[in-house]
Amino acid sequence: MGGKSISENHRPDVSKDEVTFLSHSLAKGEEAFESCHIKGVIFDCYETLIDIHTEEHSLETYKVLSAWLAYEGVKIEPEKLWDTYMFKVRQKMENSREVYPEIKVEEIFAEICKENSIWNIDENGLGVEASRVFRAASIRKLRAFPQSIKMIEHCINIPKCVISNGQRVFSELELRFLGLHDYFDFVIFSSDLGYKKPDLRLFMTALKRMGLELEPKCVMSIGDSNENDLEPAKKLGMRTMRIEEAWKQFGSTD
Repeated sequence: MGGKSISENHRPDVSKDEVTFLSHSLAKGEEAFESCHIKGVIFDCYETLIDIHTEEHSLETYKVLSAWLAYEGVKIEPEKLWDTYMFKVRQKMENSREVYPEIKVEEIFAEICKENSIWNIDENGLGVEASRVFRAASIRKLRAFPQSIKMIEHCINIPKCVISNGQRVFSELELRFLGLHDYFDFVIFSSDLGYKKPDLRLFMTALKRMGLELEPKCVMSIGDSNENDLEPAKKLGMRTMRIEEAWKQFGSTD
């Protein structure tokens, strides 16, 4: 576990009596982590690993999607597309039994395409493609935080994962495009589960997949949101750190 190393030539000198977490070396018996070295790290995705800005509430986004759908056999005006999309999202959220409900955006667009098609279409396949066009049309900024990449470079032989309140249909592609995906052992997307952070089950699943469900105090959760990334982890006995603090503490600031 631990994912691939970003820098294959980066091999800090670590004695057999030390454990390296990010840029810190901890001698045996040191109390820095209350006698428990960090054995796993959970990262948030957006505003932690990825610097992003979208305009999902801009009519221009729906104009682009509406024009694209016309060539796929779906006729719907941008204003109607916007209203219908928002209505269906609210409806699915309200009908969910989850405390923190999540949707699959491709299912929303599949319904819209089916209801507004003017010839025979594959609504499920078109729902996936429409989701990605929608995302592409809404993106204004998308980049990996260089500070976070530096942090990942120093996670030596430590299991790492991402828990994201994101849509796998396009979020996984963004992680891959930015060269981040393969640095982690696994990525958990809320869209796959029907519920999202701060639901504790996402963190419990991560702990189990890392084989550390009995050692939560040896796992660090890093993110930008106190509500979604830090408080749930604390409730399970994990250690937490805001991303800005992590950049500073581990010498990753620009």
